Amino acid sequence: MEMLFAPFSKGQGLMEYALILVLVAVIVIVILALLGPGIGKMFSDVVRNV
Repeated sequence: MEMLFAPFSKGQGLMEYALILVLVAVIVIVILALLGPGIGKMFSDVVRNV
């Protein structure tokens, strides 16, 4: 009986990895959206001072 559930388990594991990847991508996008202007200003200040 365990063999009947093996393909479902593989698909479920793949889905879990995909959800984690999507979650990480969303977190990175949010962090970049929040910190982006500050980072851009910092680089502009460095270029201006050089």
